[in-house]
Amino acid sequence: MTTVSPSPQSAMRLRELVFGAACAAAVRAAARLGVADALGDRPASAEELAAEVKAEPRPLERLLRALSCYGIFAETDDGKYVHTDMSRMLREDTPNSLRYISLWCTEPWTWEAWPRLDEAVRSGRDVFDDLYGKSFFEYLHQDATESAQVFDRAMTTSSKQSAEDVARLLDLSKAQSVADIGGGQGHVLASLLEKHPSLEGTLLDLPTVVAHPDPRLRAGGPLAPRVKVVPGDCREDIPVRADVYIIKNILEWDDDSTRRTLHNVKSAARPGARVVVIENLVDDSPSMKFTTAMDLLLLLNVGGAKHTKDSMIRRLSDAGLEVHDVLVVNPYLHAFECTVPA
Repeated sequence: MTTVSPSPQSAMRLRELVFGAACAAAVRAAARLGVADALGDRPASAEELAAEVKAEPRPLERLLRALSCYGIFAETDDGKYVHTDMSRMLREDTPNSLRYISLWCTEPWTWEAWPRLDEAVRSGRDVFDDLYGKSFFEYLHQDATESAQVFDRAMTTSSKQSAEDVARLLDLSKAQSVADIGGGQGHVLASLLEKHPSLEGTLLDLPTVVAHPDPRLRAGGPLAPRVKVVPGDCREDIPVRADVYIIKNILEWDDDSTRRTLHNVKSAARPGARVVVIENLVDDSPSMKFTTAMDLLLLLNVGGAKHTKDSMIRRLSDAGLEVHDVLVVNPYLHAFECTVPA
């Protein structure tokens, strides 16, 4: 076998990648310290920012220098720091803030789980039972309440940001009713109802989730007269009749849960009903570095998986749905347009 020496660039890139945890930890530290919130529109020194966030100036300067290498903050010629597009997204008051997503992806349990990825690859199952003696969501809500709160904030932020994209994409002008299955707090449903004033909607999710829906859907909210909130588990039953069913980012658990959910949708829907499944994909997407990482994290924490376009179509077809089209929602999401056969 011919030995080929790696290029200096390849060696440097691999060194950077194996130190990826340092970058993730630096983003987490900046988010927890509130550095982006402390930095305004004018350049500020590390000393000034340290006073704002109650940190030591020299270590904070080292943190900022490391982040600047990745385009998160930038250092000026006179040694001060300014915002970049990415650092602004760590601010809590930014419309497209990624602060809570950044915290969620770097929660303490992730640092325990990632080193056991080889075990998950060998076994094909999650590592949580071995790590904590319980399932991921049991651990989250029983032993890691702060992490559970971060999860809720991250999912809320993500859902709000994608809801308007979904509403812009989908034409429901011919529908009278829409059901958001496993719809969380109902941000997608609210956006669809705002777009279509004659549409009626149903939100179905676990009782603890729908107990605190989007304010627009609550009693007294502007959309409340057109909404029914149904507590339930879509893996067990979907007692909802609608013209259109929306299923967004919930078919990434274990295969059995996915099969049961799709079976329940088909059983509940009338022939000809429209089913729109919205998912992150690990192929054919400009966000593959992010979605493939999330795919591995799902393997670690719940034994789940993100889908390829083909695997999603296969699961939908196996459930008896007719797949008509796959639409791009945004760089992170695809929508699978299906109907229930007549």
